[in-house]
Amino acid sequence: MKHETNSVLIAGGTGFLGYHSALLFLKRGVRVDAVALPKEIDLSGWYPPDIGIRFGDLFAMTEADLETLMSGHGYDTFVYALGPDDRTVPDRPAYDFFRDRLVTRAGRILGAAKRAGIRRAVVLNSYFSFYDRILGGVLSRHHPYVRARVEQENELAKLGEDGSFDVMFLELPFIFGLMPGRKPLWKEFFLDHFAGSAAAFFPRGGRTAAIDVSGVAEAVVAAAANGIHGGRYPVGKENLSYKEILELMLAATGTTKKVVPIPAWIAAIGGAMIDRRYRRAGKEAGLDHRRLMGDILARDFSVSHATLADSLGYADFGFSGGTDVRDSIRRTMSVFRTAPISKEETS
Repeated sequence: MKHETNSVLIAGGTGFLGYHSALLFLKRGVRVDAVALPKEIDLSGWYPPDIGIRFGDLFAMTEADLETLMSGHGYDTFVYALGPDDRTVPDRPAYDFFRDRLVTRAGRILGAAKRAGIRRAVVLNSYFSFYDRILGGVLSRHHPYVRARVEQENELAKLGEDGSFDVMFLELPFIFGLMPGRKPLWKEFFLDHFAGSAAAFFPRGGRTAAIDVSGVAEAVVAAAANGIHGGRYPVGKENLSYKEILELMLAATGTTKKVVPIPAWIAAIGGAMIDRRYRRAGKEAGLDHRRLMGDILARDFSVSHATLADSLGYADFGFSGGTDVRDSIRRTMSVFRTAPISKEETS
């Protein structure tokens, strides 16, 4: 059943995913408001004036204040693009941090949206939840971030058990793309791990789904209209090997470094060293780096774009899943370029 989207409120609407989703809603004639942290970034000069801005820290607000913020504006859809991802390294224990933000506080915010009369919500989750289902819970047992993401879906879906509030989940993979006012985080959280090495050593054999941010925006808009309550939708456009992704990243930054595949058990030794450094500092990552190599990076985490397009009715909108992923990787990483473009790259 298709639901008409007329007015949407986006939590995290000035962030990477929320911003691009807001633009696509606007393009389709939907009224869009966004909630942003006060003085988070300077929005002047680049943020569309057609998007209404509501300022507030949703994580810190009381339930009454949340409900007041969302009431009286005729919103029919709420897009939840808030919460830390797996790159966040909090104080130990990591699970308590991720559970608090991804489950407890998200539940308070979506509960307020329901009480405010909003009928549908699209929650941006992770494809780790999808693969945790496929692998029988292995990821959630080993990785506190994944455990919290799985619990987020299970707990938030309960809000719609009475039939008055539909909650859909988009399970997102590697996402590339750019937006004004912010630099992509891929270099800091991915390439910089190899900065002091002669080569980029990575577990052998792994593959992952990937998508440009424009494809995420399409999934958000389609889920708002065609998603069913409790629906869990793994998102992806292309399935690439990590070797190919790394080679595209390195070339785009002008780095002449080879990608050398190694057995997962060898990579796990390096992962254990990373976790030891975090423990000494009183920190804990959301992904156990020792297990990460075999649990995730050495596996095939592919996603079927055709299945997603069919289940969310992409044909209704003329959506294609966003722009070319390889080109998106090149464009995303080119902002960190350290060498001139070669003749081979332009040919």
